Amino acid sequence: MLTIAALATIITVMVLLILNKVTPVAALCAVPVVASLAVGFGPEEISGFFESGLERVAGVAIMFIFAILFFGVLQDAGLFRPMIDGIVRLTKGNVVLVVIGTALVGMLAHLDGAGATTFLLTIPALLPVYRRLNMSPLLMLLVLVTGAGIFNMLPWAGPLGRASAVTGLDVTELWRPLIVIQGLGAGALVLLAVGLGLRERRRVAAAAASGAAPDSSDLRSPLAESSVLDETLLRPGNMVPNAVLFFAVMVALIIGILPAGLIFMLGFSVALTLNYPNVKIQLERISAHAGPAMMLASVILAAGVFLGVLEGSGMLRAMADNLVAVMPEWLLPHLHILIGFFGLPLELVLSTDAYYFGLLPVVIEVMQPLGVPDQSIVYALMIGNIVGTFISPFSASLWLALGLSGISLGEHIKYSLMIMWGFSLVLFSFAWILGMF
Repeated sequence: MLTIAALATIITVMVLLILNKVTPVAALCAVPVVASLAVGFGPEEISGFFESGLERVAGVAIMFIFAILFFGVLQDAGLFRPMIDGIVRLTKGNVVLVVIGTALVGMLAHLDGAGATTFLLTIPALLPVYRRLNMSPLLMLLVLVTGAGIFNMLPWAGPLGRASAVTGLDVTELWRPLIVIQGLGAGALVLLAVGLGLRERRRVAAAAASGAAPDSSDLRSPLAESSVLDETLLRPGNMVPNAVLFFAVMVALIIGILPAGLIFMLGFSVALTLNYPNVKIQLERISAHAGPAMMLASVILAAGVFLGVLEGSGMLRAMADNLVAVMPEWLLPHLHILIGFFGLPLELVLSTDAYYFGLLPVVIEVMQPLGVPDQSIVYALMIGNIVGTFISPFSASLWLALGLSGISLGEHIKYSLMIMWGFSLVLFSFAWILGMF
């Protein structure tokens, strides 16, 4: 009965999330509670499941809220704007350098972990350059989303926080080994950009020689040449102190001198006061970034309820035991690697929430008795999947990027999927060689 209830719960939640029928919060909270009532648990027991689930994710939710507020204020103040604008200026006119600059800009702009901000910062700046050089905006989007995927491993970006919520492992402890993978990924993306840039240069030259019309897919873009961000919020005079604050927060996170949530609370407090000393403007900036912050935090808290009910009721354990009984014995120790290998294509059928809150807990329950550490399972599933974050139709930020670029989802998937999967498998190989699985 518990196994049936667990399967029904997970499948229902995943279907609801895939079909976008309800919000993640509603699916993650309501479905497991109904299932637990159906198998005979009472209000008092469910209350205990609820409380135990929230305890394990409260710290992650706090970190998310203040990390998004912290980076949002630094983005408002323009900390990363000169670097992005400088890269764009330096690469004008050289197709290969433009693609390399796109890779660097995509990674840099995603330091705040917010896909919407990343694309709002980069696409308005880069699209006119691509248009002027008759380069394909499909290439621009491919390189941008791949770079954003690499930096989506940051603790405040989303996936790692979800994995932390599922496993109960400290999010910064999970992140530290991933820093090496991010560094290798950044280098590999620059090399990929060189290859793609050389290919694009040949295409542009061939098109010019034949008199063919330039790639016109970007003509559907609603963007003008000007930036879509609010210029009145920029604080160029605070560039140095903002940079010092940013690096101080990064160092504190890596060292682990304080809990991540407290580090971001302090960093946000300093950033807000430094850049916007007027209380009215401070409240406006908090309000501007509160929506994304609370949305992610609410999903994490709802995930705590979901996992608290499934674990406390014994549903997850019962399902894992029965799954082990029917799977080939030789496959079980390698299950996380198999799923990680196909992690990126799974982005086309699973949302990020379904992947981490539906699939990951089941894999952990199956593999824990075999002695496979939770960290290894997380790394296999995450590294195999995360580059594909912005090829998924379930990513709201991707739809924003598609709209800004004037590209359809089908065009993006056709152009980018195999390249992104190949790149993902390169990162997967790096992690495997380093013994992370």
